[in-house]
Amino acid sequence: MATGKTFYIETFGCQMNVHDSEKVIGTLQHEGYRQVEREEDAGLILYNTCSIRDKAEQKVFHRLDEYKRQHRNGKRFAVLGCVAQQEGEKIFARAPYVSLVSGSASYRNLPEMLKRLEAGEMRITGLDDRQTDETFETEFTARQNPYRAYITIVEGCDKFCAYCVVPYTRGKERSRGSNSVLAEAHRVADQGYTEIQLLGQNVNSYRDPEGKRSFAELLAAVGEVPGIRRVRFTTSHPRDFTRDIVEAIDAVPTLCDHVHLPVQSGSSRILKAMNREYTRESYLERISWIKAAHRPISISTDIIVGFPGETADDLTQTMDLLAEVEYDCVFGFKYSSRPNTPALHLIDSIPKAEKVARLKVVLDRQREIQRINYARHLGQTMEVMVEGINTVRGQIIGRSSQNIPVNFTCAQPIAPAPGSYLQVIITATHPNSLVGKAV
Repeated sequence: MATGKTFYIETFGCQMNVHDSEKVIGTLQHEGYRQVEREEDAGLILYNTCSIRDKAEQKVFHRLDEYKRQHRNGKRFAVLGCVAQQEGEKIFARAPYVSLVSGSASYRNLPEMLKRLEAGEMRITGLDDRQTDETFETEFTARQNPYRAYITIVEGCDKFCAYCVVPYTRGKERSRGSNSVLAEAHRVADQGYTEIQLLGQNVNSYRDPEGKRSFAELLAAVGEVPGIRRVRFTTSHPRDFTRDIVEAIDAVPTLCDHVHLPVQSGSSRILKAMNREYTRESYLERISWIKAAHRPISISTDIIVGFPGETADDLTQTMDLLAEVEYDCVFGFKYSSRPNTPALHLIDSIPKAEKVARLKVVLDRQREIQRINYARHLGQTMEVMVEGINTVRGQIIGRSSQNIPVNFTCAQPIAPAPGSYLQVIITATHPNSLVGKAV
């Protein structure tokens, strides 16, 4: 490669993609590559893609077209991740200057693919089918976050929700052995990390191939690793959310008092059409377990509006669910069809403008619920982990154990470092954050 063994990587999508890139970066560095900050300085440009959103593949090709002008300088290009798995070798046809296409289930083969790239091969593919049982484990993870360590415990997905492309792009569900997960947790603690976030497309669908620990038992064991002060996990699937998860949060203080439990719709009819494998009633049963915990647990969720066939009554049921659960945070999305998904066969008759209007109704209602929820924290003192500094406002940026953003002032002459913990008294609220001052 003309500019030597240097690389530039751009990442899009969820936390799993971010962590995948950390492992890809570590693998590249172990193979003798040096990361650079600008694509023009790189011999190899990697684009780690996400296909969850509408028109994701078009965005990839648009970005590749932007990069195309650099191809004449001898650079090589790689498309990784979900769009790579989804589009496969069609990427070579649309962008012939791309040399490597690899889905996330094939990252374990990166060292071998890099050697082929260096040997001059022009078209290399890593496209696993859904039969692989292997996970991408490496000791060479180049962690980019200075205070939070991500650890993937389960890859892939077997749920096949009607709207979701993930089972087709990340392969079948496969879990890491609990001993391997705990060994990585001890390594990151030894490196000075105090917060761990366990990741999985459906993290609580974890099935220990060693047969030693359930998800709740693994969660508790990670929380008991010396030096770890906070453990988070995302994303949970309601069907596999069990009461012992709440019991573990109650029993182990280092497990954060926050659960992200995507509901997607408050209507059992729509949930069935989505193939979510639970009903409104069974979802609310799980919420009752969380609310019965000994300590208050913050709850957040995902909601999709405008799924094919959604009526005004279905939307009303979703609004009623918001009021009943009283979420601290809602991530709302308009339905859009994705390649290969079962919902492609449904008639998407709801106009885009109507989807926009429905989403606004949901988010406006949630904003009011959040305002009431956040007001309950006024006057409380809570532990906040520092994440950065807002120099414009002169505030420290942090996050509570309940995953609520907290912006606060501090009388210390030197700003606290990211990853440090302070006690903060809450003095005001904003729509999406709390405001306070360090005690």
